[in-house]
Amino acid sequence: MNINSAIQQPRFRNEYQRVMVNILYSSGWITDNQKKFLEPEDITPQQYNILRILRGSPKPLSTLQIRERMLDKMSDTSRIVDRLLAKGLVSKSKCTTDKRLVDILINEKGLELLERLDSRNHELDHMVASSLSEEEAMELNTLLDKMRSGVSV
Repeated sequence: MNINSAIQQPRFRNEYQRVMVNILYSSGWITDNQKKFLEPEDITPQQYNILRILRGSPKPLSTLQIRERMLDKMSDTSRIVDRLLAKGLVSKSKCTTDKRLVDILINEKGLELLERLDSRNHELDHMVASSLSEEEAMELNTLLDKMRSGVSV
């Protein structure tokens, strides 16, 4: 379904407006599908993002360092980390080098959850792979990277 049909808008000001609306709409579509994927594990896309960030770090991270790496920069990182802590997926301790900061570390339970999700990653891949070839996905990545390297408002 093209974007015009999806949002029932027959015309756009120009193709640049159409592509921006299309990206925003597609982002929502991806987020909705990702929520469905994560629902059985009772975590949100933001929590999933933080767990993956922590798994990829060789050392504990502060909430500021986590926020810098997050896909959604507007997220309330401290609140999300507290929810992960309540679920027993991360540990939190005072930073040894700066007492104003706390160190966040993924624990064994968090790693096990990510392993379960990793075994199902093909489901996430299928959202795109069902419609785009690998070459088309590479081209789309190149175009999106190129778009973001342009001037910001």
